[in-house]
Amino acid sequence: MNSLVKEVLEILISSGFKAYIVGGYVRDYLLGIKSNDYDICTNAKENDLKKLFNVIDSNYGSCKVEYRNHLFEITTFRKDLNYLNHRKPEQIIFVDNLGEDLVRRDFTINTICMDKDNNIIDLLNARDDLQAKIIKVVGNTEEKMKEDALRILRAIRFATILNFSLDSQLYESIKKYGYLVKNLSYYRRRQELDKIFTSNNIEYGIKLIKELNLAKYLEIRTDFKITSLMGIWAQINNFNYPFTKEEKQMMNDYLNKTYL
Repeated sequence: MNSLVKEVLEILISSGFKAYIVGGYVRDYLLGIKSNDYDICTNAKENDLKKLFNVIDSNYGSCKVEYRNHLFEITTFRKDLNYLNHRKPEQIIFVDNLGEDLVRRDFTINTICMDKDNNIIDLLNARDDLQAKIIKVVGNTEEKMKEDALRILRAIRFATILNFSLDSQLYESIKKYGYLVKNLSYYRRRQELDKIFTSNNIEYGIKLIKELNLAKYLEIRTDFKITSLMGIWAQINNFNYPFTKEEKQMMNDYLNKTYL
């Protein structure tokens, strides 16, 4: 564990709060993957965090905190209620219990926690899914997909990067509700697709997108030649997606080089 992260945890704990690393770092640590994806969860609320750190941004109970010139994401234990537009909760309720916070999360493999002494807390037996190399939803699969359509792309992204299978219920739910990705902004779609397109396992990600009939809802082609990221986007040729001036130039350069 990074020494600065441990200091942040210790500051929270010494101030009377519960605090853990949760999600990506712990998952990758157990898989033997190097990671700096430190997300901290705590029962401290935003006003508590402001007394302890420099809070530079906050949203839905998640605060971006600056500590010793480093940024950390610290999220208060919460419940999410009444999702709107298949994306964001209309209401959040702060809770004091770690278990209540974990059941709101998307996939079991992202619910494993670590305390300041590197002890693993696995309340949902997610290590079984890590060992089985499977992406499984926390709670009711169909409800989680309908609540937040971004979870559809996140599932494919994690399956691609980790080379995991989708749980059968998750696979069928994505086939059923895949059309909901139309509700996502092009910015959010691109964030997930970029991670899939730059994965060493890109062929598997494209295979899942094809099998799950998502390409038409994402407005992308899947018959492209695998090349650089901008080379792939040049072949997809959908400028509804956001690109910088420099990225557009890179795509034009690829097309000119390829078809001249």
